[in-house]
Amino acid sequence: MANGVKVISVNRRARHDYDIEETFDAGVVLTGTEIKSVRAGRVNLRGGYARTEEGEVWLYDVHISPYEAGNRWNVDPLRRRKLLLHRHELNRLLGRTVERGMTLVPLRLYLQRGYAKIELGLGRGRRTYDKRRALAEKEEKREIERQKRARR
Repeated sequence: MANGVKVISVNRRARHDYDIEETFDAGVVLTGTEIKSVRAGRVNLRGGYARTEEGEVWLYDVHISPYEAGNRWNVDPLRRRKLLLHRHELNRLLGRTVERGMTLVPLRLYLQRGYAKIELGLGRGRRTYDKRRALAEKEEKREIERQKRARR
């Protein structure tokens, strides 16, 4: 927990599937039972994405499990959730997502001073051969580091 930030969930797959060019931090509008589930760590970001609609940003397909003790106040685990951004960030996102191939992807969900926040990455989808090349470069860097350590 660095700087009062507690990371709840990380979407590692997003950095593999997308070339992330820019990141934004946004607040998430949640119900009472949803925030309790988030604090319990019952969140899955895989497959989630954000979309700009009518001057607002909405988060889709992020699964927040229903709170076990929250009977009738539980909501749909995959419902869309509103994201809170500063106006200048929102305007920037509106312009960038109109570009061909740009997608807003949730990278991690964390708690900061008791509020649920999400880190969004503005990225371009990678093709299969790009993914293979990135994995090969990563493995090559690891091998170079291993050799450096072995020499010492």
